Amino acid sequence: MTITLRMAWRNLWRHKRRTWLTVGAMIFSNLILIFSISLQLGSYRMMIDNTLKSYTGHMQIQREGYNEEPKMRSSVDAIIPLANEIRRRLDSNTVAARGVAFAMTSSEERSYGLQIIGVEPEYEPNVSTLPGLINTGSYFSDANAEEIVIGSVLARNLRVDIGDEVTLLGSGHDGSFAAGIAIVTGIFESGVAEIDRSMAQLPIGYFQNLFGMAGRGHHIIINAPELSQVSALQRSISAMITSRDKLIVLDWEQLQPGLKQAIQADFTSAWFMYGVLIVLVAFSVLNTQLMSVLERTREFGVMMALGVKPARLGSLVITETVVMSGLGLGIGAVLGIAMTWYLSIVGFSYPGMEEMADRFNLPERMYPSLSFLSIMLGPSVVFLFSLLASIYPSVRLFFLQPVIAMRAV
Repeated sequence: MTITLRMAWRNLWRHKRRTWLTVGAMIFSNLILIFSISLQLGSYRMMIDNTLKSYTGHMQIQREGYNEEPKMRSSVDAIIPLANEIRRRLDSNTVAARGVAFAMTSSEERSYGLQIIGVEPEYEPNVSTLPGLINTGSYFSDANAEEIVIGSVLARNLRVDIGDEVTLLGSGHDGSFAAGIAIVTGIFESGVAEIDRSMAQLPIGYFQNLFGMAGRGHHIIINAPELSQVSALQRSISAMITSRDKLIVLDWEQLQPGLKQAIQADFTSAWFMYGVLIVLVAFSVLNTQLMSVLERTREFGVMMALGVKPARLGSLVITETVVMSGLGLGIGAVLGIAMTWYLSIVGFSYPGMEEMADRFNLPERMYPSLSFLSIMLGPSVVFLFSLLASIYPSVRLFFLQPVIAMRAV
């Protein structure tokens, strides 16, 4: 241990209460930052998963140009065999083919336009939360059944219930007139009025027959086991479909760029509050070190008269700050990691969360996401700002006059 470090350690404990108050502020801020950033990242992960599993999926196989301009004719040939091949090669059931069309839906009393989604009944529940949102009736019994699942708002608007028939009128794949009748077997409630009013699902076999798709569809949804595996899985699937002309694989960031932008904006705004906490800690360090320098003015004057250079004294003050910040970072990080790690395993909920989760088919508990970023980001910034706060007290020593300083009380 160098003499500078020994002196710094001794000086810190001259005023134990003041030192512990400053270190305590650092411990608290580091603990809060680790937990808050981890919770924020965990909530983003949950939000992404819930949003993507409601409809989009982690990635989709589409025809080139379909995402920019969805057209009925921009379809994928032999979509069911392709989906089966991908399921076999990935050894995964989180793969489902879909078709998309728009149609006029009519009951005996009313008519409304809506988006019709053709789905594989066996695999759709693995990639979407919508089948789990059915609160009246049941999901499809067969891929070719002439059945339809509609939203609660549309059911009220059409004044239909389970077992009632609705008429579907639209345009087929080749531009021909498409018409059919389907029996309402299920009514879902997502909590999003736009979805509940303007979206319905048909079994993909009936969808293809109704709209003259001839075995075609519009996209294949693929969900990865974890969000972090999306990029690797996307590359793997792209390699699988190289023999299929004009097919591409788009990940969720390409499919929903607005979601990523919203997360980035939220993370940036959160740092305003974190910044306030960090600045308060920095001012606490500045106050502690400035008081320490003022109290030791006579001592520093004597040391300078004996030949100690101001740079050496400045490094002593900075070393004191490093030791103090190191204590705050170490203890705060250990406590923050321990608390966050525990909650990342058991999770936690707030009042009303379980009821909301039940209603919207969402997870009942929140889990912080502990990572290298969440552990290092906040404490590193606190440490840096603490060092910056010690610069001013250190610089004052360069303007200290030994003769005047030795007369200080």
